[in-house]
Amino acid sequence: MDMIANIDRLLLELDERSLTRRRRAVDTPCAPRLEVEGRPLLAFCSNDYLGLASHPAVVAALREGAALYGAGSGASHLISGHGRAHTQLEDRLAEFESPHLDNARAITFSTGYMANLAILTALGADAGAEIFSEQLNHASLIDGARLARAQVKVYPHAGVAELAALLAASTAPTKIVVTDSVFSMDGDLAPLPALLALCERHNAWLVVDDAHGFGTLGANGRGALEHFDLRSPNLVYMGTLGKAAGVAGAFVAAHASVIELMIQRARPYIYTTAAPPALAHALLTSLDIISGAEGAARRAHLASLVGRFRAGLRLERWQHPPSSTAIQPIIIGANDEALRAGAGLYGQGLWVPAIRPPTVPADTARLRVTLSAAHTHEDVAQLAAALNQLERT
Repeated sequence: MDMIANIDRLLLELDERSLTRRRRAVDTPCAPRLEVEGRPLLAFCSNDYLGLASHPAVVAALREGAALYGAGSGASHLISGHGRAHTQLEDRLAEFESPHLDNARAITFSTGYMANLAILTALGADAGAEIFSEQLNHASLIDGARLARAQVKVYPHAGVAELAALLAASTAPTKIVVTDSVFSMDGDLAPLPALLALCERHNAWLVVDDAHGFGTLGANGRGALEHFDLRSPNLVYMGTLGKAAGVAGAFVAAHASVIELMIQRARPYIYTTAAPPALAHALLTSLDIISGAEGAARRAHLASLVGRFRAGLRLERWQHPPSSTAIQPIIIGANDEALRAGAGLYGQGLWVPAIRPPTVPADTARLRVTLSAAHTHEDVAQLAAALNQLERT
């Protein structure tokens, strides 16, 4: 009972600091208009950036995949869980990203978190390896660097000059620079061209977590590498498949030798049951949409929504940092005020999550608005007007 009492004290401390989190049960498919615990809401909190999670063609492909391959894979990829659909998806993803990678090959994972752990533990396991991690990297990259047991040095957000000095001073035989492409809490872009130039100069890997860029950035939706027109054998690219692609999972694309090393060495790949092949089958349809005319139209509409939302805000106290992506943060500061703001929107039927430490730095609690191609211009105008009014109350 003393152990339970100790846990209860920890939970009370979180509550007193306005850091308690709550789950809400959604009763309808992922879309801007939801029913949540019996209440209709207009949601601005999913990462379904292209609105594919409920796309009829993707849903039909998932149904077809289940009929073809069943509900589960039954084993890890290296035992008997690697289905034909997994191979087809990996081949398509490698082809899709091949304009930016030499001798491209791809490998799929159940989650982006697992993919990032796999990359860094596989590449960083060499004796004397050194990892250079961006200050605002996602938790999965931070944890992957820790698990790699390599020496880790953190450089400031977008700190190209500081990273250059760290790389110049390093004598490590294996150097790994790792960064988000689109930062998930701020919506800004990493300076990837400058980072890649440094990595090529210092013979370092550049690991790019493009969780929030894949599908949304680039003329063809190939992500941040296409957006910046980058190509290099130094690149290791991770994209998620549960955000813009609308289904689930993640992939890593890189030189074929890097992927083979991950198959042989990456524990998050070797020691887990493979994702259901039906998901991979559905993702083939997602890729068709992303790379086609419909995907281009959805990206154009999403960009127009971003512009409409930003133009509609008239904030005086709260901060709205520059972001051209679907992630539009409203930085409030104090945890309790961010919670009140989120509750105020919720009372108006608008669902926007309040994000607090440790997800973001102390005193930068915020509302994290995420836009989807499934939203309308009227939807984002309604949210902007509600935020303007709420800030003044």
